[in-house]
Formats: sequence, structure tokens, C-alpha cells
Amino acid sequence: MDRFDPTPIYQQVAAIIRERIKNGELGPRDRLPSESEMVRDHGVARDTARQAVALLREEGWVMTLPQRGSFVADRESWPAQG
Repeated sequence: MDRFDPTPIYQQVAAIIRERIKNGELGPRDRLPSESEMVRDHGVARDTARQAVALLREEGWVMTLPQRGSFVADRESWPAQG
């Protein structure tokens, strides 16, 4: 993460997780790191972690299950990669 980059921090965190999904480090139905883990690992605020997950959910990479957490969506839900 680059704090001097004009890209918002939540988008940078989302990009890191997105790359972990694309390269297979996180596969379909794998649990995403918790907000607390993202805060610790990336040195961001909890709201920033929450925004990153929300962005990934909007894009179709992630699904969130109430009381269970956020998980990598099935490949059919992923955005087209060109």
C-alpha cells in the first residue's frame, strides 16, 4: 500500500485482496480476512477495511453472509476479465 498514491486507501486494500483472488491464493468460498485482520495487516481503520469489502462485493468478487463473514464468490459471479 502506498499512502502517497492518490488512489483511496480502501481501493488499494481492495486491489490487494482482488489480486489474491485472481492469483488463486484465495479461492471460491474461501473466507476473507476479517476486518480486524485487515486493520492489523494493512494498518488501516476498520471503516476502510469495511469499504474495501463493500467495493469487492459490488464488483462481484465477494459475498457476505450475515453472522458468518465475507467469502470469495463463485467464479460465475466474478466480473469479466479482459
